[in-house]
Amino acid sequence: MEIHKAIRESDDIRLKTKYNNAIYVIQRALALYSAEEVAFSFNGGKDSTVLLHLLRAGYYLHQAGTNLSTRDPVNDEITFPIRTIYFESSSVFPEINSFTYDTAFAYKLQMDIIRLDFKSGLEALLKDKPIRAIFLGVRIGDPTAVGQEQFSPSSPGWPPFMRVNPILDWSYRDVWAFLLTCKVQYCSLYDQGYTSIGSIHDTVPNALLCHTKTDNSEEKYKPAYLLPDGRLERAGRVKKLTSQPLNAVSNGVNHEESHWKSMSTASVIAVGDEILSGTVEDRVGSVLCRKLHSIGWAVSHVSITRNDIDSVADEVDRQKSTNDMVFIYGGVGPLPSDVTVAGIAKAFGVRMAPDEEFEEYLRHLIGERCTGDRNEMAQLPEGITELMHHDKLRVPLIKCRNVIILTATNVAELEKEWDCLIELMKSNELLVMTEPFVSKRLATTLSDDEARIRAAAEALCKKFHPGAFSEVD
Repeated sequence: MEIHKAIRESDDIRLKTKYNNAIYVIQRALALYSAEEVAFSFNGGKDSTVLLHLLRAGYYLHQAGTNLSTRDPVNDEITFPIRTIYFESSSVFPEINSFTYDTAFAYKLQMDIIRLDFKSGLEALLKDKPIRAIFLGVRIGDPTAVGQEQFSPSSPGWPPFMRVNPILDWSYRDVWAFLLTCKVQYCSLYDQGYTSIGSIHDTVPNALLCHTKTDNSEEKYKPAYLLPDGRLERAGRVKKLTSQPLNAVSNGVNHEESHWKSMSTASVIAVGDEILSGTVEDRVGSVLCRKLHSIGWAVSHVSITRNDIDSVADEVDRQKSTNDMVFIYGGVGPLPSDVTVAGIAKAFGVRMAPDEEFEEYLRHLIGERCTGDRNEMAQLPEGITELMHHDKLRVPLIKCRNVIILTATNVAELEKEWDCLIELMKSNELLVMTEPFVSKRLATTLSDDEARIRAAAEALCKKFHPGAFSEVD
């Protein structure tokens, strides 16, 4: 089997580990279910392409009874009997469609083509076939990965089957390391700057891979495997802003209430018992409020919460649904405290999971002692986390949906993080910026009765002597 041979001869220790773990999951599934009881969901994307070749290798080794560490696989092939499911849609890229059919022909896949939505298609398929488990190319960080394990029963309301996720713990880097090491074909769109492919309606090339423009303004893109930061693989998915710019909603009424309602709002949460006890004076919060005001944001709430998971979770849960953005900071040192991150995970109802790419940053910072298994700082809220890397920051900022974790412990650090944050969010069109709102009021020493009499007198004068109130340039 050429796949197993290529991995065995590779010098990439991490890839070997990922491969062996995935093969183990596949062999476990094949020991639990017969070939007739399993299926493979193939969509032509990079993840499912990896899974296809892992399944081919896994089935070969399962049939051959191979010891992964000692056996030298021969070049003969075993027919791949696992049923392949392809959900064909009018919104799929033509290149994806062509690649899927070409791959099915090349590897003699038994492919069932389904032209229904995923749930309806599965219901019809499982009613007709004795399928009990389906191999999926789901990875941590995918929107559908939240709460899943390597073996996860289908969700309530869905037809019953076991979801098998052999590459759940693979990163973007791992996927491309496998494809390039094994020299297998993948969809041509990935060589045109696409890094995560959805439908034709919500996917564009990743702007981070754009490297030049021709004379006729045509943009050119590097291939997907050259993306320097795998956490940004979904940057090519079309995004919708949560807030509109002020000038898009303003009706010209200059009063404070209407302006406040049209502004983007933020909440600021400080985490720390030392602040509550008065041991440490918090200056970060007030400076952060001024920073937000300077870009036209209204701070609706400022709070200080205890340094425990439940307190953080409760406060984040209250603020995340009523504000466009929540900024949270606290803890000691250059890293966000485990309590803060775990509290955010609880607020969103997701688990903490190892993030291998974040672990690489921590390893550079604190050495080889940091691993996903031994250091909780390398665990982040699963499926909702985006790492915002900037060259001027030693550790990337962490964004969980509309909650941003700042690591600053003093004003100087905040100034640096804020400048980087503004630059990052402006480039991703995630931050609506307007002019700061200034409220102007007229003060008077007159009593209410005197003010009413004065106003009435001025109205009469204006009626009978309008020239006296003409504007002066």
